[in-house]
Amino acid sequence: MQRKLLLLCFLVWTGHAFSQNAAVNPALLKSYWQARWIVYPNVSQQAYGIYHFRKTLELTSKPSTFIVHVSADNRYRLLINGQPVASGPARSDLLNWNFETIDLAPYLKAGKNVLAALVWNAAESRPFAQMSYQTGFIMQGNSVVEEVVNTNSTWKAFDNEAYQPLPIDKKRLRAYFVAGDGDWVDGNVYPWGWEKTDFDDTSWQAAQATWFTAKPRGLGSDGNWMLVPREIPMMEEKLERLKTVRRVSGTKADDAFLTGKQPVIIPANSKASILLDQSYLTNAYPELVVSDGKNASITLTYAEALWDAKHQKGNRNEIEGKEMIGMQDRFVTDGGEKRVFRPLWFRTYRYLQLDIETKENPLAINDLYGIFTGYPFKENAYFKTTDPTLAKIWEVGWRTARLCAAESYFDCPYYEQLQYVGDTRVQSMISLYVTGDDKLMRKAILDFDHSRIPDGLTQSRYPCYDLQVIPTFSLFWVDMVHDYWMHRKDEVFVKERLKGVASVLDWHRQRLASNGMLGKLEWWNFVDWSWPWNPAEYFGGVPAGGITGNSSVLALQYAYALQRAAQLFTAFGKNEEAKDYQQTARTITESTYILCWDNSRKLLADTPDKKQFSQHANTMAILTDAIPADQQKELLGRVATDTSITQCTYYYRFYIFEALKKTGLGDQYLSMLTPWKDQLAIGLTTFAENPEPTRSDCHAWSASPLYHFLSLVCGIQSNAPGFEKVKIEPNLGSLTQIDGQVPHPAGNIQVKFQKTKTGMKGEVVLPASVTGELVWKGKTLPLKAGKQTITL
Repeated sequence: MQRKLLLLCFLVWTGHAFSQNAAVNPALLKSYWQARWIVYPNVSQQAYGIYHFRKTLELTSKPSTFIVHVSADNRYRLLINGQPVASGPARSDLLNWNFETIDLAPYLKAGKNVLAALVWNAAESRPFAQMSYQTGFIMQGNSVVEEVVNTNSTWKAFDNEAYQPLPIDKKRLRAYFVAGDGDWVDGNVYPWGWEKTDFDDTSWQAAQATWFTAKPRGLGSDGNWMLVPREIPMMEEKLERLKTVRRVSGTKADDAFLTGKQPVIIPANSKASILLDQSYLTNAYPELVVSDGKNASITLTYAEALWDAKHQKGNRNEIEGKEMIGMQDRFVTDGGEKRVFRPLWFRTYRYLQLDIETKENPLAINDLYGIFTGYPFKENAYFKTTDPTLAKIWEVGWRTARLCAAESYFDCPYYEQLQYVGDTRVQSMISLYVTGDDKLMRKAILDFDHSRIPDGLTQSRYPCYDLQVIPTFSLFWVDMVHDYWMHRKDEVFVKERLKGVASVLDWHRQRLASNGMLGKLEWWNFVDWSWPWNPAEYFGGVPAGGITGNSSVLALQYAYALQRAAQLFTAFGKNEEAKDYQQTARTITESTYILCWDNSRKLLADTPDKKQFSQHANTMAILTDAIPADQQKELLGRVATDTSITQCTYYYRFYIFEALKKTGLGDQYLSMLTPWKDQLAIGLTTFAENPEPTRSDCHAWSASPLYHFLSLVCGIQSNAPGFEKVKIEPNLGSLTQIDGQVPHPAGNIQVKFQKTKTGMKGEVVLPASVTGELVWKGKTLPLKAGKQTITL
């Protein structure tokens, strides 16, 4: 029976935001640690297991600081005196295994203290995103003072056999699902109160110190875990109440139950079902509080939406004639008072259903709520207009972006929780423009660089223990490096990526055909789900020529990356390589135009045989200047309205909108948002992976309107590396006024524009030391630091 990383800890949530601000002792980054990796003795360290570790610490006084470094495999949750303190490690790979640095002082007291860690190894039931070597836990004091808590055989350990995995019914779900199994927990054998100071652990065994010596990356002869400091903040956690009870059978329950003030009683020897609606999609740790009802079974099912008899979701607000299908957790109660059941890994849901079966005793469900979690992004941008629909798109897009970001970016939080390059490039730009926080983008770029295989390509998704390679995504990783360079002054980091950039480009160069286009290609050359899944080939999303060669889409995406790489290499003094990239890009664009341009249709074909046409090929032709500049506006107008050609889904429309920006047709953007408005009309509270019918209701690549509201409608763009200069080219379209703000490393960029009878007027505020230009209808005005009034 498979088992899972998504485990449960029975803890009362106190409400907090984890912090990690302490500095690492430099000696620990260049020498072996004194602490040892510890495990529960005499069990397989590769098998599924849930373990508790405890250490008692006597202090004569409360310390002002007490800094430790903590990590585990697969994961841990650390508590001090019963209070949650940290969770980790941040997802990574074995060559770059993160440890968290935490100051425990705020949680310690004079006298007896207990350090407690829940550590688990989900083995084959873990999510695809979870890399692993074997079970292990480590804590290292930052200095001699803190070394008293170093992990070794003085720690105590317990093997918690209350858990077993609860695999999802993938056949019933009918979807690709790799986010891990649910949890089946028997409260009768759970060590209640194990994390508290008054718990009796005399029966616990001494932890076993492994022979592995903890060490920073690059030290020593052996592999296992190469430790590196965590560079992103701890995840946010906050209380989030479910909104309403939608359906009940076998008991009585109403919305008062969801306030925590009115328990639901399930009679003895009965069955009951309660369907709850959060009213919007969320990522949260559900916490279920129950009393009495010994041996009752409670199953929690989580879903983005309910399904009808034809396995369609339809309007997400509607539940009549629909059923719950989704991942589950199951709890068997021990009859105790106010037991709290909490998955250690979060669940994604709008709808949450409780199915209860009691035995000889009635069960009281005292409360059920969620603890929202995610990367602690702050919404530092704004976009204001008089159109309420755009405000709703902003709200739903921001929720989409938030749910697709934690210790890495996610393509989708429900089904995969994997960081794919194609999704991540889009969401990175949202992060920069809406929050100003670049840490997760920087980590993503580094993750993909670490993922490179001997061929030279990055993996398509990483961290991930199941290797997948999409060459087009490797090219978008090159573009991500360029994006970061244009928006952040971080020259050392960018320069270190150039070797990886060159390896990706060289892999493609080796596959250039004599006609100047890309020839036969290996791996999965995914472009967009516009091309359906092909069961015979076991892939989808690949345009004509994507395997056999001569795909204009793939050739031009290679040219697009080459053009950006040329700018990077020029900036770092690698002029010969830059010149070579420029020439190769020019050869590809010229050859593709000659071979694929169909003069009768005035469109670029997908292949030289000119049998298939797509928005994708023509969009990339505009972005790479494969089409003469004086023809690009007219071409884009045809591409945007010709429904006879293969259409871009939500994902690739990002590039159509970039083409609008490039050609000066940005005023058309707002009229092209119908696909997003259609999603709102059927009750989606996040933006979906694909047009209906869709698998995922929340997909990072579909949140792109946030970026384009700011970069295209407000027109705020970087016009020099490091965002040192700004270009503002507003495109109000049908709007009469806009008001926007984008965070910048030096402050905030603010714009306010209003149409007048004769033109436009407004204000622009630039941070100190930042200059730029305003472009509007062929006119260019210089912009200086500070506030300035604009009249055009």
